[in-house]
Amino acid sequence: MRLRSRPDSRPMASAEQPERPLVVPVRAAVARMAPYAAPEDPSVVAARAEIPPDQVIKLDANENPYGPSPEIPETLAGLEVFNRYPDPEQKALRPPVAAYAGVDPDSVLLGNGSDELIDLLCRIYLEPGDEIVDCTPTFGMYTFSADLCGGRRIEVPRTPDWQVDVPAIYAALTSRTKLIFVTAPNNPTGNDLDETAARALAATGRIVVIDEAYVEFAGRPSFARLVAEYPNVVVLRTFSKWAGLAGLRVGYGIFPPGIIEHLWKVKPPFNVNVAAEAAVLATLHDQPRLQVRVAQLIAERARMHAALSAVSRLKVWPSVANYLLVQTDEPTSDRLKDRLAVHGVAVRTYAHPRLRNAVRISVGLPAHTDAVVTAATEWARGEEGA
Repeated sequence: MRLRSRPDSRPMASAEQPERPLVVPVRAAVARMAPYAAPEDPSVVAARAEIPPDQVIKLDANENPYGPSPEIPETLAGLEVFNRYPDPEQKALRPPVAAYAGVDPDSVLLGNGSDELIDLLCRIYLEPGDEIVDCTPTFGMYTFSADLCGGRRIEVPRTPDWQVDVPAIYAALTSRTKLIFVTAPNNPTGNDLDETAARALAATGRIVVIDEAYVEFAGRPSFARLVAEYPNVVVLRTFSKWAGLAGLRVGYGIFPPGIIEHLWKVKPPFNVNVAAEAAVLATLHDQPRLQVRVAQLIAERARMHAALSAVSRLKVWPSVANYLLVQTDEPTSDRLKDRLAVHGVAVRTYAHPRLRNAVRISVGLPAHTDAVVTAATEWARGEEGA
């Protein structure tokens, strides 16, 4: 018996039929968004230096040059649970992470990188038209995530020495301001946040998000202790930098009860994969070795700061992170960036008006510092060409 076609059936598309225009537009907030400006592909620097891409000295993403704990490859090789979903409640992870951070496990939630937690905070607080305060120049993901929710960025420029301008933040607040984002130490300037300023921001009553991605390099206790004091303070941290797990994407936040209860509702159930889970546990088991590496990077930061400060025509800002902000005496940093590329060194540059003449250089191995200083010295002397 032949089945008759339904009256509402439609002919299948064919190669001869013209493609129909898309009739459902994207959200207006998405149409207005600019894409996130990621670091340049290493292949560009490799071509400039005429070297293979794997020989590029990659100092543009604040990655740990020592890599992760050597326990991790063996740990991951022995995993036999790749066919199983990870624990959505993160029961095995939260207690040891909380012990490391010195907080209550009930205040901890892990994310697919701290970027995911920034996104989730914007989702639970921002209605279209609501505002975030962004203390620029700083990390670009705060604006990116706010834009995605249809939120508005209120830009409050930092002071001439890159400090958070607390009076200006107070003056910028409106009834629609929901979130204040502060990176401590700040990316890309490298300076830290004063605790008095942190407490003053908490007194605004808005949700204050202190992003401590680089706190292990700062030589001070985490502001995580403030979460127990203020119902509106959040602290974000990550395993990407100090622990060398940037490729596995795992960060965590410390949240007060009134915030974390809503984050659990919107968190994707399996957001931290089983490989990341195992790597975090191995990292925490191998803390002493990794803390030695952190100390080595802090020492190398001091050496690189001293060496670059001796190069004429450069201003090297003090830093308590694992990178330095270096400004040139030229309108842009293009020539310095090109000279570094000739030596196979990739660094970060910015379109922000106050940073057009600057590069951010991650702290690497001693040989990496030597290559940076050689290239910067050539630039200062006006040497051109390969």
